[in-house]
Amino acid sequence: MPVDSKLTASSEKLIPEKQIAGKLLAHYDRHARTLPWRAPPGANATDPYRVWLSEIMLQQTTVAAVIPYFQKFTTRWPDVSALAAADEAELMAAWAGLGYYARARNLIACARAVVRDHDGAFPPDADTLRSLPGVGAYTSAAISAIAFGRRAVAVDANVERVVARLFAIDTPLPGGRREIDAAADGITPDARAGDFTQAMMDLGATICTSRKPACGICPLREDCAAFRTADPAAFPVKAAKKAKPHRTGHAWWIENGGDVWLERRPDKGLLGGMRGVPTSVWRVAGGGEGDSPPDYPFAGRWTALSDPVVHIFTHFSLALTVHTVRAERDCMAGRDGEWWPKADLASAGLPTLFGKVAAAAMREELPCP
Repeated sequence: MPVDSKLTASSEKLIPEKQIAGKLLAHYDRHARTLPWRAPPGANATDPYRVWLSEIMLQQTTVAAVIPYFQKFTTRWPDVSALAAADEAELMAAWAGLGYYARARNLIACARAVVRDHDGAFPPDADTLRSLPGVGAYTSAAISAIAFGRRAVAVDANVERVVARLFAIDTPLPGGRREIDAAADGITPDARAGDFTQAMMDLGATICTSRKPACGICPLREDCAAFRTADPAAFPVKAAKKAKPHRTGHAWWIENGGDVWLERRPDKGLLGGMRGVPTSVWRVAGGGEGDSPPDYPFAGRWTALSDPVVHIFTHFSLALTVHTVRAERDCMAGRDGEWWPKADLASAGLPTLFGKVAAAAMREELPCP
């Protein structure tokens, strides 16, 4: 019987892909990381709430940083219904220090959408998951695969790096992502999709690292086109980084007795919904309010600290000149805020920037009003 040439070509094309999945899953069965949100290898699925929560927390954040926050959140809010009923201020305070605060705002919005629109159960398919607040293409695919065992292609930074090296994809990012996504789709198996997704993540996080990949212990070394180039770390090819703009501004540290005045920032925008000290507008350095004499919120014996507080955000750097003053309690009348005990600032849930401002201000002895 003659062999169908199309079938033969298709079968030959699938053989390496099956080999890659098989090798990687065998490695994962022996070396999978033990993580508090993860089921052991071979489990068909795990708790969608824990998968979702971990994936949101892990966005642009290391596993080591996420673990204590994940444990704190799941102890305090053990399921999606509990999180949906959480006080927003308490949730934002619990998130403080983890960064990228829009994630926290989306977290409670998503939990409430799941309770309101899906009877408290996460939907299993990636398309429906993607309609939830804060859930994008990667996160929806990861939840669908890991929590429900459905075949979905989840490409995060680790997986992107692994796939770019496996196929030596040299189109610079972000333009090369379409090729990387297609190649990732080609090696994703129908069976054990969740384990395969986590195996790819583990490979990128522990072996196929950004710098100095440990090719000698990689289970996919023989299949890796970048390894054969003798310079696997050259992949993925990244576009040249643009210089970050620098912004400046002023921060107002206002004391009364043992208390300091804190305000909640607007819900929209950077550090939205978080507590902090009042600040001026942050302007691009070289022309604007940050470089001009400060417009104090009220008259008083203000003292400017000699060194600014410097903080690096994802897209810009910031230098805040901190101005301190002792004042009467009615000095901020009409403003939306509260007096907070300095001795209990740890419970205020200040983001890192305002934690730096507090540390700098409390090192100084303020003059009497």
